[in-house]
Amino acid sequence: MTTNAQPGTAQPGAVPPLAVPLSAVALHLSESDEVAVALHPLAAGTRVALGDGAEILLTADVPRSHKFAVASVAVGGQVHKYGQSIGRATVAIAAGDHVHTQNLGMDDTEREHEFGTRHTELAAPAGEMPTFLGYPRADGRFGTRNYVGILTSVNCSATAANLIADAFRGFALDEFENVDGVMALTHNSGCGLVPTSEGGQVLLRTLRGYANHPNFGGMLVVGLGCEMVPVESLVEGYGLPADTIVSTMNIQGEGGVRATVKEGIARIRAMLPELNQRRRVPAPVSELVLGLNCGGSDGFSGITANPALGVASDRLVSYGGTSILAETPEVFGAEHLLTSRAVAPAVGQRLLDRIDWWQDYARRGGGSLDNNPSPGNKAGGLTTILEKSLGAVAKAGQADLSAVYEYAEPVTERGLVFMDTPGYDPVSVTGIIAGGATVVCFTTGRGSVFGAKPTPSIKIATNTEMFEKMADDMDLNAGRIVDGTATIAEVGGEIFELIVRVASGEQTVSEELGVGQEEFIPWQFGTVT
Repeated sequence: MTTNAQPGTAQPGAVPPLAVPLSAVALHLSESDEVAVALHPLAAGTRVALGDGAEILLTADVPRSHKFAVASVAVGGQVHKYGQSIGRATVAIAAGDHVHTQNLGMDDTEREHEFGTRHTELAAPAGEMPTFLGYPRADGRFGTRNYVGILTSVNCSATAANLIADAFRGFALDEFENVDGVMALTHNSGCGLVPTSEGGQVLLRTLRGYANHPNFGGMLVVGLGCEMVPVESLVEGYGLPADTIVSTMNIQGEGGVRATVKEGIARIRAMLPELNQRRRVPAPVSELVLGLNCGGSDGFSGITANPALGVASDRLVSYGGTSILAETPEVFGAEHLLTSRAVAPAVGQRLLDRIDWWQDYARRGGGSLDNNPSPGNKAGGLTTILEKSLGAVAKAGQADLSAVYEYAEPVTERGLVFMDTPGYDPVSVTGIIAGGATVVCFTTGRGSVFGAKPTPSIKIATNTEMFEKMADDMDLNAGRIVDGTATIAEVGGEIFELIVRVASGEQTVSEELGVGQEEFIPWQFGTVT
């Protein structure tokens, strides 16, 4: 006879089963942790043997990737995961209880911040530095793709830009095999705001960052003609590579939308033969700029995909490359782990200043940073922003923090840097790409379908169940780490090798699906008049 009973649970009238070892059903990440993370769904009544000879009885069902208590916690007591506080008990928690929103809340204890007290010397692996095949640009950078962009100065020109881009879908580029595509970069602003305001400056930085990106060989800038952000202001005097083919036009000057679309198509067609002559050449991986992002996180994110990505990030940094961590609201509560790695006090303080800005920003909106874990995050086992942030910073590996940038600022420092962005994925990655990222790695536990252009986005699954369910949308499965079939170091090595292949032209699944144009979403805030 077969049953569907969980190990360690008894059937009615049966002899009570032996307790299952904790290591067989859960991950206990630190000896000081009061919680463990379930590797698979566990039923109420499951007996779990702890390493000290004691055992606990689960008092409730515990979903996969959720937490259960391995020690009791008094009301108001801290609950630890990763050896760090992830919140305080809102009611008394007994060993064996499912630990989640019903009994765990925010820990508002003021954290101590040290600057530069943790330094890690990252030694590059023995042997020659790896290379990738990139497009050399006139300013010394290397692109990983060769796109034509249609940049809009104002929302009024968005429809014209999309119609121009639509003319190059399907088979239109078949004879130009070295051109990756034509994409419209549209947004909802460009007029009604003061260009010198904080919000105006963020928009201008973003648009100029895309115009200057090494993955754009050609750029058509389309405006209406009377907006507060003239088309010329996006491309003139801002150091675009000399080999970027640039053309500007205004709808009013061209005589309307139809005429603009016709002329825009003709101008891009004129660019294509020259752009198609460009070829990839070997370049050291130190020339790569890697963007790090996560979305749809779950309880395994900080255990599998994020630390494995941290291994890949450290390896790139060890070769002299650049890695950009972002999503300021999702490092809140774990920022002390970054400030302690800052190369100078001013770098650590700049990160704290940005977090202070976010706390004030959230208060003005009637919320707090602990509002961040989404319903999907919570369904995946994440309870507080502290827990989410501690897992998120694992993407940054162990490298020193060399610089902190505001949203869409050009990234000029090498090594691990931080960019101030929202946690909303497309807005965050838009800022990272504007800063110069030429490859993005995106970890997800719930199953994101994110993509980015002109920078390829590698999606990494945190768990095997989701990877198999959404195999057409994932590039790599880090869930094998909790399955016991691969280590963090092994998966990190696989991610690094995939980064190199994708930088050399291998398409990601999101590129195969054509995802990425609609994900260009600049961060917008400030007064609109």
